[in-house]
Amino acid sequence: MEAIDTLYSDDVVSVEAMDSEEMPAEIRGIAQIRGKNQWWFENNEVHEATAQGPYPHNDKFAVKYSYDITAKAGPNKGNRMKFDEVAIYTTANGKITREEFFYET
Repeated sequence: MEAIDTLYSDDVVSVEAMDSEEMPAEIRGIAQIRGKNQWWFENNEVHEATAQGPYPHNDKFAVKYSYDITAKAGPNKGNRMKFDEVAIYTTANGKITREEFFYET
């Protein structure tokens, strides 16, 4: 949450690879981004999380995340899962203005 508060633009856009019942694929604004992240951490037990990068390119950078989690709710409740995702962040004026997540759906 500290990264969101310090690095994100107030009008940031977040785009997931797919919609879910709990969250639309695209959300806008810092308050919705905070809410999405809070929901994710409340609904998943994180056993391990790692990040590789950043890999910069002009006004964008990529980060590869690897997770080992157990879902606390939803259709995967109780299932331990490992997965990777790649995030592409777009920046302007020193702030993240857009984040896009790519993962196996």
